[in-house]
Amino acid sequence: MKQIQDHYFHKAKKEGYVARSVYKLQEIDQKYHLLAKRNRVLDLGCAPGSWLQYAAKQVGCGGEVVGIDLSSIALKLPENVTVVQADIFEYPFREQFAQPFDVILSDMAPKTTGVKSVDAQRSCNLCEQALQIANEYLKPTGSLLVKAFQGGPFEQLRQQFREQFSHVKIYKPKSSRQESVEVFLLGLQKK
Repeated sequence: MKQIQDHYFHKAKKEGYVARSVYKLQEIDQKYHLLAKRNRVLDLGCAPGSWLQYAAKQVGCGGEVVGIDLSSIALKLPENVTVVQADIFEYPFREQFAQPFDVILSDMAPKTTGVKSVDAQRSCNLCEQALQIANEYLKPTGSLLVKAFQGGPFEQLRQQFREQFSHVKIYKPKSSRQESVEVFLLGLQKK
């Protein structure tokens, strides 16, 4: 994986975050007020853990953050964070999560091939799985934030969000690299 050592990389290290991607979530949270004290948050594709670190601070000790990723997390996290090493396509959510979540986050990205149409479809598949999980495990009026690659299936994905959420926003944070095809799709107020 290409590591960008820019202003955000150095800022993350200085502030104790494991990755620069934290500033994408922080910027979106500050604009749309996603995370609040005492929220239950599910972070899909949580490695390396910077979104877990940020979400844990925002929800406080009365909140809970659950992270799921194929990779393990080698990071000391606050007590209000639980990490599960699993595949979101196979994980038995129903057995594990009796209570719904206020917010579901996904910074998941597929293994890229360099073929834009293939990479966009793989990204869409991950987003659709996050949307399916949100359909079952997100509270009414809850929010879903996913990273998506722009390309062929993006408009279809946005339409699926419109069917499940009262408000749908597309946002490209300043901390996203200019050349990146990633944007964030935000569903607010689940119907």
